[in-house]
Formats: sequence, structure tokens, C-alpha cells
Amino acid sequence: MAKGNHKRVRGKPQVHSLLEHYRPIDGVVDEMVDAAGNPRPVWKHFIEALDELGPEKLGQRFARADQYLRDAGVYYRVYDKAGANEREWPLAHVPLLIEDAEWAAISAGLVQRAELFEETIADIYGPNRLIEKGILPAGLIAASPEYLRPVVGTTPAGGHYLHFCAFELGRGPDGQWWVLGDRTQAPSGAGFALENRVATTRALSDIYGEMHVHRLAGFFRRFRDALIGMARESDGRVAILTPGPLNETYYEHAYIARYLGIMLLEGEDLTVSGGRLMVRTVSGLMPISVLWRRLDAAFADPLELRSDSQIGTPGLVEAIRQGAVSTVNALGSGLMETRALLAFLPKISRALRGEELLLPSVATWWCGQAAERAHVLANIDRMVIGPALSTRLAFEDDGQTTLGSALSAGERAELVARIEECGDAFVGQEAVTLSTTPVYVGGWLEPRPASLRVYLARTPAGWTVMPGGFARVGLSLDPTALAMQRGGHAADVWVVSDRPVERETLLPQEGDSFTRTRPGSLPSRAAENLTWLGRYIERSEDTVRILRAYHVRLAETSDPDMPLLADMRDYLEPFGIDVDTAIPLGLIGTLDSAVYSAGQIRDRFSPDGWLALKDLSKTIHQFATTVAPGDDATRAMTVILRKLAGFSGLLHENMYRFAGWRFLEIGRRLERGIQIARTLARLTRAKAPDGALDMMLEIGDSVMTHRRQYPVQAGRRTVIDLLALDPLNPRSILFQLERLKAEIGLLPSVGGEGHMSPAAKEILQLNTAIAIKEPSDMTAEALDELAYEIGGLYNSLSKAYFG
Repeated sequence: MAKGNHKRVRGKPQVHSLLEHYRPIDGVVDEMVDAAGNPRPVWKHFIEALDELGPEKLGQRFARADQYLRDAGVYYRVYDKAGANEREWPLAHVPLLIEDAEWAAISAGLVQRAELFEETIADIYGPNRLIEKGILPAGLIAASPEYLRPVVGTTPAGGHYLHFCAFELGRGPDGQWWVLGDRTQAPSGAGFALENRVATTRALSDIYGEMHVHRLAGFFRRFRDALIGMARESDGRVAILTPGPLNETYYEHAYIARYLGIMLLEGEDLTVSGGRLMVRTVSGLMPISVLWRRLDAAFADPLELRSDSQIGTPGLVEAIRQGAVSTVNALGSGLMETRALLAFLPKISRALRGEELLLPSVATWWCGQAAERAHVLANIDRMVIGPALSTRLAFEDDGQTTLGSALSAGERAELVARIEECGDAFVGQEAVTLSTTPVYVGGWLEPRPASLRVYLARTPAGWTVMPGGFARVGLSLDPTALAMQRGGHAADVWVVSDRPVERETLLPQEGDSFTRTRPGSLPSRAAENLTWLGRYIERSEDTVRILRAYHVRLAETSDPDMPLLADMRDYLEPFGIDVDTAIPLGLIGTLDSAVYSAGQIRDRFSPDGWLALKDLSKTIHQFATTVAPGDDATRAMTVILRKLAGFSGLLHENMYRFAGWRFLEIGRRLERGIQIARTLARLTRAKAPDGALDMMLEIGDSVMTHRRQYPVQAGRRTVIDLLALDPLNPRSILFQLERLKAEIGLLPSVGGEGHMSPAAKEILQLNTAIAIKEPSDMTAEALDELAYEIGGLYNSLSKAYFG
């Protein structure tokens, strides 16, 4: 037994053993221990290391992993009766360990299966020999909603239908791994597997370092290189197509795009022009050669597939037929997920490849055939009955799958009658008893059922298997609790070798050639969201500064009816800011809009930036229920202002100076110019209340600067000179116009080289006009007009770049 972390019982040291209360379940294979309760060889060192840590340190380490996931913003969208909501990624802290030799056998079986699927799809959408020979029922294929007639006869541009697959595995009581289901449509979870690995190694870095665990980065590097290699045209691009932020796994889409350095697009970002798939960017239309789609094929093109789809791209199918774009995976490949097809795979493998399956599927019988239907009905008590055309696993199903042994006599008779009447709508599958893997509960390890999801990617050298994937683990012994939507957890998977493994990374190897990504590939939708993010953050800051100045004076006078405070209350009311509420709903709404805009471009956000923004949002929502007007609100506004400045500084200092940064900066400068002009107009007008000029300097963060610059007390002209016309004051209107002129001038040309855009002309005229003004020229009316003209710049930018 390993030493360390002892506890004393009756004066004697005793090691806390995690296996002390671990009891394998009779008749079920346990991944960690054998039938006698002894650790399997691959687990022995791992368990000893956990025992050395002890429950207190283990709890701290697992809390560290959870904190990482929270900080990184890893979430999974759950849909229930209450609607859609984000749930923190549910990590099962103890990884599933598999030895190298066993993994090699699993990999060989899955590579064989992927090749079989490729040949099967090619036949179904091509010569149809499987149906002609009676190996596949024509009615089963034709009835499937995943059989897409518009792509029948279309050969993929790259020659392959499948490029990225996932397979769900379970180990049965006999110790054999079985395939529970196949994922060929748009497999999800690879990004979550990466996050599982990062979080788990944060907690168990020393143990991970001592064991020879295969790394995941090489798998992603090889697949990324394969995708780039598929973009045959010199101007072709690779992109990931997502259904958008409301999708349950959107976080993963953004994470993978950021990790691999690939554009993340939505259907509205794309258009088909001249038979080619193009992305709308701030530099105009640019071709997409490879599209890794993460949405179901039926939604990809509302013209030829589902007409009610609002997330697809009209004309995409035609571009595919023309060979102008390669899709990963090919449209129609989701057909291989059909549950009933599992019943025919052994025959298909023998017919197409002359081989038996190395990894068998869970036993399945399609009830559209008389003999199979009779077998299912005769053995219904040990069957799982479900929809034949379903593409979901039995434990993922939405209530349509039934365990025969759980039926009452009446329910059983009703189901039998339905199967006899329309058997082709049903499949019977052998009820699976899954193996168990350990989970950490209350200081001890306990067995729970688990399934294993493994990923394969096509490369020029053939299929490569991710050395890990992730395990879905139930929190109870009920196998239906494995599904993430039903409270299942996810565990990292360590493939352990008996010798040192290569430490692969995503970085290029020494001597590898590289190309720098072409500038101007910023999608128009992303540019628009970046602009609005800048505007919302700046608008929030301006509002906070005004509210802080208001509450400082309220705390000093306790008189909300004093003229200056009443005047600011009237000024803010049209903008939805109710100063009688310490944290107005209008301010919360503006910051929520910033979070929404940032959420639309998660792939362009660093984890630190997202964490800072979410922390800011959390703070302001907490203050909304705890802060009172006056001095309390003043302190709260200072905290919010500090966090706003931290977020803005993080973006400003860390964001690469490409077109995206320019649009973010333009948004900030537009909004600051508008807000300063409006507030100046209000507080420097002829009838402004006493104290208005001092408040203006405070709002403009220029009190100290004014004292240094002007040896006189604040007057209307000095305040306007400093906050409107001083080109060196980062809070002045002229400073914003100078920055806008510089950044807009560097945007991609929309009228051809040598031609200024309308927005560039407008800002040049506006900047010149203000630069020659005197303070006396800047009346309240002129300042209001200036705010309007600055706002009009956005319209010109929108027409040029966001349309």
C-alpha cells in the first residue's frame, strides 16, 4: 500500500484506501477491478497515487478541475420543460483507463467500420448493388429522412463521403466491446474531449506525467492538415458550419474553430455565387473550398432540402453537385446512423469486403422482416424496442424506446399489436448491460455504468483514431442516465502505454513549411458583432460614469430633487435609465447585449476575455439585488467601472491587430464620440444647473487633466475645449474622430484600390470640420448635431461591410 496522507484510528496510522468500500456489481465487468476486487494492471499505479493524495487533497484537486471549466466557460445547452439553458460541463473527475494493446484492437475494429461505412454510402448513393442483391431492403432506405434524394448520384469533390466519424461503444458482461451506435452526420464531442483532458490533467498533473498516456493534439493536427490539404484552390478556405449559439454544443464548435484556427460560420454568412460557395467578408465574397458542417444535413439548404430551415444556405446542394466544395461529412451520410441498419451490417461487411466485423454491433433485429419480427416478439421481455429510423442511441431516446421487461401486461399487448401491424417501424435490440467505471463520490470510489465515444478522422495516410475520446458516465446505476441531457457526466479517457509516448502538440514540426493566413477573411456578421460589442461596452461605461457622478452627489446632499440631479434624471430617462434604481435595468440590458454580441463570436474570443466579460455580467446582476442608491451605489459603480476597464484593456492589449480588432475599436470610438457629444450638449447648455461643468469633467474622467491644462476654474469654454476639441485627450470628441479616421482608412477597400469608401469620406469631412472649430462654435445644438453625424457613420459602415 502506498504511503502518505494517513489518518489515525485508535492511535495507529491507517491509509485511506479508495477501494475500501468499492464493490463491483455481480454479472457486470468493472473497468478498474477484476472479479476478486483487485485493481487491473493498467489501474494499479493510478489507484496507489490517488490513495497517497487522500480525500482532502483529492477534493481540492477535483475542485481545481471544476474551477478551470468554469473559468473557461465550458457549458452544454440543456433543453427541458423550462426551455433552453446553459449547464456547466459535467466532468466526472476520474478518467477511464485503457491499456495500449486493448486500444489497438478497438482502433482496428473502428477503422474497418469506417471503411465499411464509406463503401456502403457510396453504394447507396451510387449503383445501389446492396439493394439490388437484396442485402438492404429498399423500403427501409427510402423511408429514412436521412436519405437525401437531391444528392443521389453526386460524387463528393474529394472522392470521399466520410472524413470525421464517432462511434459509441459499450463493454458487455463477456468483456467484449460492442458498438452501440454510429455518428456519421455531424459528430459532436471532440472539443469536449479536449477540455476533459485539460481539466483532468489540471487536477492530476503529477499522476498524468508519471503514466505514459497518449496525447490528443496529434490527432487534431493531422486532421487540420488534412482539411487544409482538401482546399485544392489557391484561394480556397476551410470553415466550420454551425447552427449557431442556440445549438446544444455550440461551445464546442467555437472551441474547435479557435483551437484549429478555422473560421466558424453560420448559414447566413454563406452564399452561392457563380456555382461556388462564398463567405461574405468585409473584403467582399471569398470562396470556401472545405466546409466542416456541424448541423444536420436536412437543414443545410432550404431550396432543395428542408424548406423551413433558417440556418442553411440556399444553393449549397448545387455547389456540392458542381464539385465546388467538399463537405465534412457529405450530405446524406447521416443515413448510416439509422438504428435499423445495425441489423444488416454483418451481411454488408461480408458482401462488400468479404470480412466479419471486428467490433460487432449491439444485436439488432428489424421488425420489417417476418422471421426477425417473430424473434423480437418471442423475446420481447429481454429486448429494447424502438423506432427503426431513429438515429439516436437507446439511452439517448426521447421516450420512444421501451424496455420490454418494464412493460405492464396491457402495455406489452399494445406494443405487440403495433409491431404486428407495422413492423417496419420498429427494431428490437438486445438490452445492454454496460461495464462500470469508478466515479468519485463523497471521498470514495463507486462503480457506475459507462459508454465510450471514440473519434476517427480521415487523413492522406488513412484513418487516424483519437487516442482517447470521452466516456459518458451515469451518476446512478440506471443506464438511461448516461445521456448528457439526462444528467450524465463525461470522463476523460487515458490510453496508457507501457513505454514513453510521443509528446505531440498542435504546433508545426521543425522544418515544416507554413503560410500566414490571408488578411481580410473576417466574416461580415463577425465584424458587425465586434462593432456592437465595442459600442455596448462603451455605452455601459458611459452610463456607469454618469450614474456614479449622480450617486456621489445624492450621497452628499440626500436631495434627489436638487436641480442638477433632477436634470440628469430627465436626461437619462429617454435612454431607459431609471436613476431611482441603483442598478437600472437599462444598464443591465446594455451589458447583456454586450454578452450576447460576444456570444455570437465565441471563436474569436480568448478564454480570458470571455471570463472577464462573464464576471462583469455576474457582478452587475448581483449588485442589482443588493445595492441601494447613494453611497452604496457609488461604490458599486466604481467596482463595475474597474471591471469594464479591465475587460477593455484585456481586449486592447491582447487582440491581434487585424480587421476584427479594427471593427471593435471603431465601435468603441463611435459610441464614445456619441456619448460625450450628447452629455456635453446637456451639461454645457446655457441653462445647465449649477455644478454641471464639474459633473461633466468627472464623467469625462478629465478632472485632473483640466486642473493641469487650465489655470482657471472650469468654465464652459475650457470644458468644451478639453472634452470636444483637444486631440490629445483620449476622452475628447476630436480624439475619437482622429481614431475613427485612422481605423476606417485601414479597412479593406470596397470600391477598388485607390477609392475611398463613403464612410472614409464622411469621417474625413467630419474630422476636418471639427478640428478647425473653436469652443464658442460648439453650442448645445451643434453638439447634438455632431452626435447625430457620428452615429450616421455606422450606417455607412453597415452598408459597406455588414450587408
